[in-house]
Amino acid sequence: MEFGFSMNAFRQRTLTEGVEAIADAGYDGVEILLDDPHLFPGTADGDDLERARSLLDDCGIDVSNCNAFMLSAIEPSAESRAATFNRDTEAFHHPSFVELAAEDRQARVDHTKNALATAAALGSESISIPPGGPVPERMSRADALDAFVRGLRDVADAAEKLGVDVLVEPEPHLLIETSEDFLDLLDRVDSPRIGCNFDAGHFYSVGEDPVELVEPLAPHTPHYHLEDIPGDRTHEHTQLGEGAMDIDGFLEAVEATGYDGYVTVELYPYQETAAETARTAMEYLEAHGWA
Repeated sequence: MEFGFSMNAFRQRTLTEGVEAIADAGYDGVEILLDDPHLFPGTADGDDLERARSLLDDCGIDVSNCNAFMLSAIEPSAESRAATFNRDTEAFHHPSFVELAAEDRQARVDHTKNALATAAALGSESISIPPGGPVPERMSRADALDAFVRGLRDVADAAEKLGVDVLVEPEPHLLIETSEDFLDLLDRVDSPRIGCNFDAGHFYSVGEDPVELVEPLAPHTPHYHLEDIPGDRTHEHTQLGEGAMDIDGFLEAVEATGYDGYVTVELYPYQETAAETARTAMEYLEAHGWA
């Protein structure tokens, strides 16, 4: 397997600064943030994509994945804000696939299609997306799931034409949280391009054992996210080795499947020290014989 680092830790830095820092830290790949301030598909043009490709080539680093999960560049409608923003959710979850307002659901679908085209232009094999989103208070879980399935079926057509995978990333407190939720969703969406962005910390935070999940989810997992999580399983992305997860056990399980793709370290809370955080995470991987 190879290791990448996510650019969502570098939201206070430019695309160039982040990619250069990740390459300098020794990573094989970089997860590109398809959002402001880096490469938002709604405003990025051909020149922007060419500059990004040149930057990657100059740094000798590949794209491990494109992050189409975070979305701060589009302002959701007042209806959606009123329905969901009173909850303890991140603003970048909105607009989601499961908003009350149809215009907001469509905005997320359109963004995902644009992200697929951008990923294809960058040579990325996948994009990661949110697992539906926070369920609005006036929407049932069943209705939210139906809305998400409709959105996924819509973007799956574009994914199949472009040859880029759409990877649903289960997350605590969103529509799809657990491995069972994900597998149930997969049964409802018939597309070889819909898969799992396996975030080890997210599964740990909802009480599951990521080590035990690797094998059953391996057929659906082209990409992994890795971070540590505190011992109380709070969903708080923590530097490798500073939490309670069995990181070595997890990586051993991934290795045992014969996986040769990317495991991307995702430490977005560390924006003030992004470059140092990336180096420290790589030092952990090197010290434990993984990189």
